[in-house]
Amino acid sequence: MRDLRVKVKSARGRKLSSTLWLERQLNDPYVQRAKKEGYRGRAAFKIMELDDKYRFLVPGARVVDLGCAPGGWCQVAVPRINALGEKSGKAQGRIIGLDLQEVEPIAGAELHVLDFLEDGADDKVKAWLGGEADVVMSDMAAASSGHKQTDHLRIIALCEAAAYLAFDVLAPGGTFVAKVLAGGAEGELQKLLKQRFAKVANVKPGASRSDSSEKFVVATGFKGREAEG
Repeated sequence: MRDLRVKVKSARGRKLSSTLWLERQLNDPYVQRAKKEGYRGRAAFKIMELDDKYRFLVPGARVVDLGCAPGGWCQVAVPRINALGEKSGKAQGRIIGLDLQEVEPIAGAELHVLDFLEDGADDKVKAWLGGEADVVMSDMAAASSGHKQTDHLRIIALCEAAAYLAFDVLAPGGTFVAKVLAGGAEGELQKLLKQRFAKVANVKPGASRSDSSEKFVVATGFKGREAEG
């Protein structure tokens, strides 16, 4: 049988690692499917899988997407929460996408340039939403340093920061979904989430690359601010 795999010739000035990454991208079925279906990246299929299993993107839901660029998670959420009001007889949801950079507009999503770590970010989010959120989700990853342990600590710190924003903006019963990297430092984060949510699951979607250490934490049933401490 003929090998249909795309091979990339090493270009002058391009590192071998970059060539291998590009080759993997060109042959990744999720990358190809994203292009075919009009999504802005393969990550769209990760949130689809998580929502298919846990059902948090429901019509009428108020959603906050942290670090939303390039916008694939927002694209998935818009029809599921009925952000455009197209499903008659179903509640219309809202989604607020936040990022440090401008994101190309997405119909049905409200996109804002905001550093969610800055003082008062939670108040801005609630003002834009017109109340508390039902879902806070994050596919953020800290910039890679090339040092595995350092990168792991950075992404756990980013996920913890996202969790604390979720504690400030979620309505009781709400859901927090975030990317983490398996590597041993996430114990404190898990403990923190178990104090604040009724259930905490750790999932590796099929759309995550098999050689990646990423997983997603899905915390459901937010207990509210009274669960602090």
